[in-house]
Amino acid sequence: MGYTPDVRLAAGPEESWLLGTAFTPGARLGTRLDDPTIAVHVVEVAEVTMLRIPSGRVIVDSPWPDEGDLQLRTPVGRELLERVPPGSYQVEAAWTESPYEFMGEYFDGREVGAVRLRIVDDPVAVWEMALGVDDDIAALSSGDRIGFNSEANSACFADASAWQELAAPFRQFWKGLQSGDEQPLATESLCDESFERTSDEALAADLMTFPSEGETVVWLGRTESGTIASIVTVVAYGRHWSEERRLATGRS
Repeated sequence: MGYTPDVRLAAGPEESWLLGTAFTPGARLGTRLDDPTIAVHVVEVAEVTMLRIPSGRVIVDSPWPDEGDLQLRTPVGRELLERVPPGSYQVEAAWTESPYEFMGEYFDGREVGAVRLRIVDDPVAVWEMALGVDDDIAALSSGDRIGFNSEANSACFADASAWQELAAPFRQFWKGLQSGDEQPLATESLCDESFERTSDEALAADLMTFPSEGETVVWLGRTESGTIASIVTVVAYGRHWSEERRLATGRS
């Protein structure tokens, strides 16, 4: 008997299809919202970096100070309820392209479609929504979706034990802007600035940012036995692909 998620956390048919397809090179995910004649395809799945999670506690949230916080404090950070074995894990990005023309110029429409923290290489058998340590499952009904809000269009995977240190460069950057002392963001840029990484060598821990928009759900991909295989977020979840999901799952 395989692992069966709580019905309140289980991904629906469309969500399961998208999560299972987003990392399949060559897969068609749908069309652009602004032009339904332009298809969105997965063109590449590539490693971005290795991420050290020595505590086994994972934060998936925006590292930037909350909007309206005049003191620019480090956000609390949404720590996932589920733990992973302490170690170093591969972060992968699925890149999509949807070529288009604008004012006589042609663009490939390349962007990050989804990101995942790979915990084990075993195949995913079921998807379920990840809870934060402060979330109350009793308050949820089947189909409810909760996650984090990325006001700065940037989120991250990070080790929770080093969160204050790892998120500090983002706070310091905004404090510099506020005081008129603008300095570059003290992070390591990855993949032509699509991602940023910070590290705490004392704790051997890392943080890596990725694009994110608005309210974002974090998904756990579990193996047949229930082991966490990957932690995934989908970028621009509602911007593309709804028609393709409907057709793929047979919904009208």
